[in-house]
Formats: sequence, C-alpha cells, structure tokens
Amino acid sequence: MRELIMTNDLVLISYVEALLADQGIEAVVFDRNISLMEGSIGAFPRRVVVPEDSWFRASRILRDAGLGEWVIEHERL
Repeated sequence: MRELIMTNDLVLISYVEALLADQGIEAVVFDRNISLMEGSIGAFPRRVVVPEDSWFRASRILRDAGLGEWVIEHERL
C-alpha cells in the first residue's frame, strides 16, 4: 500500500474514494477512526492509500480531476 493523499478534509476524501472506485481502484482510508481519540477536532489528517501497483494510475486520475496538488510524491529507493 502507498499513500496517495493526506488531509483533514472529509469531503475531499469522499470525492477521491468515489473517483478511484469509479475506475476500479481500491482505496483505503487510514486513520479514519482517529477522531474517536481526538474528539473530532480534525487535528490528525487521514491518509488515503492504494495498492502500490495502482499508485501511478490513481495519481493520474487525481491530477486529471484537478487534484494534483494533493498527491503525495515519494522518493523512489
């Protein structure tokens, strides 16, 4: 799994999940339930992750949708 975006914006997360699901890419939101610990103040960003082999396609989908600024670029080792 590889991080695609990190944000506190729950609407953005829902939109990204819908965009990716529409293209058959499974996305998982990490830290979704952290709000139970933080009291729903939005202090901890949620991470949307996708399978490693789908990351480039998923990042292209987000860029094409005008969300490129949210894509987390990782250094390749």
